Parts: sequence; structure tokens; C-alpha cells
Amino acid sequence: MRNFCLIIIAAVGLVVMACTPAAAPVSISEKPISINGIKQPGVPPKPIPDMMWTGMDGSRQRIADHRDKVLILDFWATYCGPCRDEIPHLNSLQAKFGDRLQVVGLNVGGDDDKPKIPAFANELKVSYPIAFPEEALMSYISADDTRIPQTAVFDKRGNLVVKVIGFDDSVKNQIDRAVESVIDQ
Repeated sequence: MRNFCLIIIAAVGLVVMACTPAAAPVSISEKPISINGIKQPGVPPKPIPDMMWTGMDGSRQRIADHRDKVLILDFWATYCGPCRDEIPHLNSLQAKFGDRLQVVGLNVGGDDDKPKIPAFANELKVSYPIAFPEEALMSYISADDTRIPQTAVFDKRGNLVVKVIGFDDSVKNQIDRAVESVIDQ
């Protein structure tokens, strides 16, 4: 009788363990993951090196195209006050580090903002390329917080080092520290 009870308890235990949900998948590469085709929060919608943007001239570039340089992607719009404040600092970083660093200004202001870009860029003397991000890149960087500016710093291998939102002295220092930590690697 005692063995019968142990068998029943073991069987019930196995049934209970079999009914627990499986652990969520863990990404072990830069390839995107999903559960039953549903995008998961914080998971890139496509491989990070393949995320791209389209330049004002229609040319397309990917994060992978900037290997061997530190890459700063700045998401901004002409109507954004903190974006305007950040541009002189990004200009100075581009000048300071030259071809070891590439800043790209990614306008997210929408179709109404596009005609304003040339005058805005001229007024602020933007010294780096201006482009428009693809949806996958916007989704990855902004996730569920669409405030701007959002600035992402990538190392020379295309790994995200830091992402910051807004612009003030604290954010300026975070960007500077991130760039300096990877510029000579």
C-alpha cells in the first residue's frame, strides 16, 4: 500500500510539472525572437546590424556600414527644443573625434517636418548627415517611450553602449562618457 501511495504522489507530481508553462525564450544572438510570432518588448525586430535609415538624398545605410567607428544616432525633430540644444554638442563631438566617430541625425518629425529640415540644419550648422529611420530602428530605440531627443551610442562593433532621452548637462555627460569609453577600442 505504501508503494502504491508513493507511485500516485509521483504521478501527480509529474502531471503538475508538465502543466507549468515553458520559460520564455532567451536570445543568444542578434537575431530577433518572438513567441508565436508576437514581438516581445525589448527584443530587436530584426538584427541590429541590419537596422537602417534613408538619407536626405535617398541613399540607405545600416548600422553595420559604420563598423570600425563609434556611431551616434540622434532621433530628433525641428519643433523639439532639447533637440535644438543638443545639436551644437553633437557637432562638437563630430569635430573632436573626426572619422573615428559618425553622428547621424534621424528626423522623426513626420511629413510636416521634412520641408523645415534644410533651413533648420542651415541655421544650426548641422555638421553631420540627416536621415530618416526605418520603423524597425525607431521601434528598437524608442521602444515604448517616444519622447525626443533620444540618442543612442554604438561601439565599433555595432553594440548599443547607451541610450539617453532628453538633453541637459547630465545627458551630455552620459553621451561623452559613452563615446570616450569606446572610441579607442
